[in-house]
Amino acid sequence: MLSNIKELVDPENKLEKIDSIGMIESVRILKEKTTIETRYYISSLPNNAQKFGESVRSHWGIKNSLHWVLDVGFREDDCRIRKDNAPQNCAILRHISLNLLNQEKTSKTGARNKRLRAGWDDDYLTKILAVSVN
Repeated sequence: MLSNIKELVDPENKLEKIDSIGMIESVRILKEKTTIETRYYISSLPNNAQKFGESVRSHWGIKNSLHWVLDVGFREDDCRIRKDNAPQNCAILRHISLNLLNQEKTSKTGARNKRLRAGWDDDYLTKILAVSVN
């Protein structure tokens, strides 16, 4: 981890706070194939490798959790939309839908079940859509 790098990374002072740059090397072993990926992060954290590692793991935990919900609830990995801007547009619509489903608190089920229920029950769909208006 490098610290005191603000002047090197941002000489024009365009970024608010830069205190360090960190590098993470990820090793993934699947069957007999090993891949190594190196990622670099610009951070506002002080030079503290343990805290930096915890922050990166937390970031990827949230990202992986979101991907899992989108895949299970919306079957995102099975989507075959590939042309032009359609993949990005559909991803945005899935994120909006997930946010609306998560704001609806009367049903204590997951996004997939809420989505199915909204497809079967127009009143429930109206309730989900009304959450964003309130």
